[in-house]
Amino acid sequence: MAGTGVFGEILDGEVYKYYSDGEWRKSASGKSVNIVNPTTRKTQYKVQACTQEEVNKVMDIAKSAQKAWAKTPLWKRAELLHKAAALLKEHKSPIAECLVKEIAKPAKDSVTEVVRSGDLISYCAEEGVRILGQGSFLVSDSFPGNERTKYCLTSKVPLGVVLAIPPFNYPVNLAVSKIGPALIAGNSLVLKPPTQGAVSCLHMVHCFHLAGFPKGLISCVTGRGSEIGDFLTMHPGVNCISFTGGDTGVAISKKAGMIPLQMELGGKDACIVLEDADIDLAAANIVKGGFSYSGQRCTAVKVVLVMDSIADTLVQKVNAKVAKLTVGPPEDNRDITPVVSESSANFIEGLVMDAKEKGATFCQQYKREGNLIWPVLLDNVRPDMRIAWEEPFGPILPVIRINSVEEGINHCNASNFGLQGCVFTRDINKAMLISDAMETGSVQINSAPARGPDHFPFQGLKDSGIGSQGVTNSINMMTKVKSTVINLPTPSYTMG
Repeated sequence: MAGTGVFGEILDGEVYKYYSDGEWRKSASGKSVNIVNPTTRKTQYKVQACTQEEVNKVMDIAKSAQKAWAKTPLWKRAELLHKAAALLKEHKSPIAECLVKEIAKPAKDSVTEVVRSGDLISYCAEEGVRILGQGSFLVSDSFPGNERTKYCLTSKVPLGVVLAIPPFNYPVNLAVSKIGPALIAGNSLVLKPPTQGAVSCLHMVHCFHLAGFPKGLISCVTGRGSEIGDFLTMHPGVNCISFTGGDTGVAISKKAGMIPLQMELGGKDACIVLEDADIDLAAANIVKGGFSYSGQRCTAVKVVLVMDSIADTLVQKVNAKVAKLTVGPPEDNRDITPVVSESSANFIEGLVMDAKEKGATFCQQYKREGNLIWPVLLDNVRPDMRIAWEEPFGPILPVIRINSVEEGINHCNASNFGLQGCVFTRDINKAMLISDAMETGSVQINSAPARGPDHFPFQGLKDSGIGSQGVTNSINMMTKVKSTVINLPTPSYTMG
């Protein structure tokens, strides 16, 4: 169970501790933050409400620990990461339990997230040894006007202290997608977990603690965003920020100053279905992409743009699959579980009511009990409806009927988001042309949008983000290039 056994030391009474300088600590504030179970809508856990002074101490310790860690051999860094990955998998059950209770993720998917996270850490270890173990060698006479009197050796060196801020929907996986690359690259890491998902993250961090990482290298601070949010992101001790979330990321990017940023801020992923598409395949992927984890995914299908001539057939097939979706508590492994909070449910309901007032066709009756919203497919959605543009982050999926491919591409590109998209067609030439025209970071052909596998590049355009993720890209982003130039008194040519 969570907070027991090897995890017993991270809990103090009813309140989970924060992690600093290799120890689990209580905040001097004497205050805590409640974490509400989305299913019961009652307080499930409590975490420390850390102070700004405690953040300052964490940053000082992280800076000092990083200097020593940068001198640690790559093989040793990788060895510790492999240990953490194994511990994470070993203790998947209590961590998955936290995910079920904190974010209402179905039990089987919660276990999958933890195991996937262990695999990601191991991959980071291997990839880091490979790409950081080699540099480049340049000679000066490759540029016009120069003799071979200079040898340039380049290598990748760590940035310093990385601040990692994951979102509620994948708090463990999207935390380790930042932690793994940061650590293998020689950085120290300060984690600010989301409130919903904080206890899952604290259990995950304890696996790194048990693996034997040096004191101070990894820290995890919990608390109210109003108290320590801006203080963390604007802290002069931070050398890099990796953030996954929503509009908050825009504010962070404006305040962060001259440090590298890696941000994924959501999407309105469009699914374009052409007349020659395999409609059964498209329908299956639309339901999977639109409704898995109740649509609370940045890469969820969030609008279907289907050619009018096949729209009736597609909608019929999608509806048949939606009817088979199970609804209920995450402990029972239902397909549709409660959304993360009452405010999220209220926002989703606002989009639904707007669509209803403006004449959208409801393929299912809208039903809500607390934070639990039954899946709804909205047909005949028009561009003047909010649901056509806004990201619901819930089990509501709009269908817009189009008369040309250009109309679908134009709608996709008119969005302020540009994370992912997908196209269904049997014509690979059309698929490539549409992919090139779509203003998104990734385009899936004949499959729903997806972030994984975790080593694939993952990035957004426009308001969907800055930079690129994926293991290799994250490692490179969390390093900088350093050059050492050897100057020779006379030109020297190999075998010359």
